[in-house]
Amino acid sequence: MNLGRPNSNDALQTKNRSRNVAPQSGICSRCIDGCKGNCDLFTATFRGRELLYPSPFGEITAGADKDYPVDYSHLNIMGYAMGAEGIEADPDHATFPKVNTQTWYGATEKVKMKIPIFTGALGSTDIARKNWEHFAVGAAITGISLVCGENVCGIDPQLKIDKNGKVKDSPELKRRIEQYRRYHEGYGDILVQMNVEDTRLGVAEYALGSLGVETIELKWGQGAKCIGGEIKVNSLDRALELKKRGYIVTPDPENEGVKSAFKVGAIKEFERHSRLGFLNQEDFMREVDRLRKLGAKRVTLKTGAYPMRELAMAIRWSSDAKIDLLTIDGAPGGTGMSPWRMMSEWGIPSIYLHSMAYELCLRLARKGAWIPDIAFAGGFSSEDHIFKALALGAPFCKAVCMGRALMIPGMVGKNIGRWLKGEDGGLPSTVSKYGSKKEEIFVCYNQLKEKYGKEADGFPLGAVGLFSAAEKLRVGLQQLMAGARKFRTHLITRNDLAALTEEASKVTGIPYIMDAYREDALKIIDA
Repeated sequence: MNLGRPNSNDALQTKNRSRNVAPQSGICSRCIDGCKGNCDLFTATFRGRELLYPSPFGEITAGADKDYPVDYSHLNIMGYAMGAEGIEADPDHATFPKVNTQTWYGATEKVKMKIPIFTGALGSTDIARKNWEHFAVGAAITGISLVCGENVCGIDPQLKIDKNGKVKDSPELKRRIEQYRRYHEGYGDILVQMNVEDTRLGVAEYALGSLGVETIELKWGQGAKCIGGEIKVNSLDRALELKKRGYIVTPDPENEGVKSAFKVGAIKEFERHSRLGFLNQEDFMREVDRLRKLGAKRVTLKTGAYPMRELAMAIRWSSDAKIDLLTIDGAPGGTGMSPWRMMSEWGIPSIYLHSMAYELCLRLARKGAWIPDIAFAGGFSSEDHIFKALALGAPFCKAVCMGRALMIPGMVGKNIGRWLKGEDGGLPSTVSKYGSKKEEIFVCYNQLKEKYGKEADGFPLGAVGLFSAAEKLRVGLQQLMAGARKFRTHLITRNDLAALTEEASKVTGIPYIMDAYREDALKIIDA
């Protein structure tokens, strides 16, 4: 079993020369003096800290490839041959297209979504900025929520700050809100995320007061890293500007040696980091109350792959504060902007973390406490993942948060638009075999055309791509739910899963497949 090997990975554009590699260190078993590369240690010798991150930074998405002892593939979905829930149990009525995949979340003012998925936080990274229109319009026409991530205001080149150091105007955040709302039809919502820097800048006041945002998400962390969010910039002036705004910028752009190294080309980029947050229940409760007084209809929380102690804090404090949605993001993770070894080696893996969350929510519920709606995140990409997550966390889990699985269709659709214009050599054969026009290539295009008319002609093709990929998830989920005879998402339960190994059963509390429905079976045989 490959549990993650250091010193060579495609995400870092490195590889081992030797056919044999020491399993733990990842170093070639025969390291030759005079080798011309290209392992991590070879490249780090002259590029140093650049080897911390996947590359080219900001132009790729990258997810950690560590293979954990137990993951969601070790659960299988149960299918039944009798009964139906949520519909009349009749062959003419209980057909899979009749399955309702809608879900909802929220403590008071509920948010409905057409599919139980939403995007991960797309914040200040270049990937999010360059592709935002595709993601935003795609999420809106799909009927799902979209999270506008941290630091968007703080890195806005056109940001205007008042005399108190608070956001006065951020054209970039305004653009992001408007592009989602233009096609929003009552399903889903746009969440604006805040970290330590955003709070200091007054992002909540600006988003709620000037832009009419209804939901603020507080961020404790994510599945990819336990440090603040970062981006890279390749301009000395930009690095100095971000440091002046209060960010941590490394290497220090004000250092004369660093300036010289940048001018000669040795240093090619700077990292902008956010500060670490520190948890305190009194401060947390005060901040939630402050946001609601500012006008937030909903306050949500995103927490990362921390140990069970911090997970318990997130669940209990969210219960006490009546948080509208708690998103629990497991390891490994990443959209390509986190330190690679941290993505691979830090944190509680998703299925372990989500199993802990179920245990803690159940324990709290048995005490009579109110339980917030939960969303699971961390490596999900397909319809079976959605079903398994909803089942493992039932009845508390209401949706799945996806990162790369929704970003990739947006980028592919965008690039098809470029190729149709003849850029980069035109359409590749993988696409051209379906046609030479967008109406031929995108299977859902005419569906959108029928609904939106001529306006659909102006949709960014990344949005059409996201819609098409989400449609695959929706129909696939309908099929799995129909097989389990569950015709509404809230009817999915933990009994609809079986663990393929005894270890997976121990981790999740889901019955081992040889024990699932055993008592029922023996009663039938012994009757």
